Amino acid sequence: MSSTTLTRRPTRHRRPSRRAVLGAAGLLGVGTLSGCGIPSAYVAEDRRSAPDRSEHERRLSFSNWTQYIDVDDSGRRPTLDAFTERTGIKVAYTEDINDNDEFFGKIGPVLTQGTDPGRDLMVVSDWMAGRYVSLGWVQAMDRAGMPNVAAQLDPQLADPAFDPGRRRSVPWQSGITGIAYNRKELGREIRTTADLWAPDLKGRVTLFAGLDEALGLLMLAHGADLAAFTSDDAHRAMDLVQKLVDSRHIRRFTGNDYTSDLASGAAIACQAYSGDAVQLTAENPDIEFVVPEEGGELWAESLLIPNRAGHKRNAELLIDHYYQPEVAAELAAAVQYICPVPAAREVLAASGDKEKAELAEHPLLFPTEEMRARLHTMRDVSSAERPDLHKVWGRITGV
Repeated sequence: MSSTTLTRRPTRHRRPSRRAVLGAAGLLGVGTLSGCGIPSAYVAEDRRSAPDRSEHERRLSFSNWTQYIDVDDSGRRPTLDAFTERTGIKVAYTEDINDNDEFFGKIGPVLTQGTDPGRDLMVVSDWMAGRYVSLGWVQAMDRAGMPNVAAQLDPQLADPAFDPGRRRSVPWQSGITGIAYNRKELGREIRTTADLWAPDLKGRVTLFAGLDEALGLLMLAHGADLAAFTSDDAHRAMDLVQKLVDSRHIRRFTGNDYTSDLASGAAIACQAYSGDAVQLTAENPDIEFVVPEEGGELWAESLLIPNRAGHKRNAELLIDHYYQPEVAAELAAAVQYICPVPAAREVLAASGDKEKAELAEHPLLFPTEEMRARLHTMRDVSSAERPDLHKVWGRITGV
């Protein structure tokens, strides 16, 4: 972790917890349900597009999470305004995504039925984006018309297992699942995930409640390959957590409220997101974030164009706008997650603003090569695996 101390900023976007239940996502699996009288959730390629009205309707609708874009003192969004000024395309921007599963349940029936989704662009976590792609709910993008994405996308994010070559998804922002801890209170460094199980941390450790949130880091601790983990890898990690629960080593399983446990001292160490750690360490320099020696999980929240979107080309132009290094730098300075455009670092470094220039050196916005070597991308938990894993994980966590 860099020794750079950042000025405390207003509370930014925090990732809502991924519920560790099947919910709508489990009900609308990849398999065909037509034998039960329910139409298949899968949408074939020839049913995904709609006539594109972009040329004569200079607008688009964009759904995103709260506090996940730059906003100035007047409440305007400078990077969106710059896009409109440059292209003449107006953006109806809505912060209507609060939870991956909840949004999946809301938009799923619309996409399954093949009707207009009422939005041209949306942002979801990659583990959920994998479900949209496998269900055929999102459209392939015209990469030839998106030169900035082709030139600037971080190579480490360019080829996820759920969407080879990123034909149907483009990262909005990225982050790391690692460990945050209070070094002053603990009195030593944490270097590995196994360090969390030390006897003096009994009852002072929290883990994420969501299977998709927690499992990657736990499997890495056992030497698993996240890009090709097996059921045995997952169960080995869960078996250890069960023992830790039985011995009362784990304080509790959390959503985003892990930050309050760490800030109050109720927990000394926890699974954590790098984006939250930037703010936590700004508020309390005793809190450190570490990517374990055996590795941390690299994830992204990605832009998708849903089926039947009426302004597909306009959406592609907006995505490409955000891959201009100058625009990416402005967004990164505001939200302070890992920027998917490495060239934005040089833009910030050259800024006359001291605080922005400091951001260019922060490894949780622009990871060092040493840190990157320890980052791994987890493949999606398949629909066939999910019921069994959720059943076991739900029994362990009590969720």
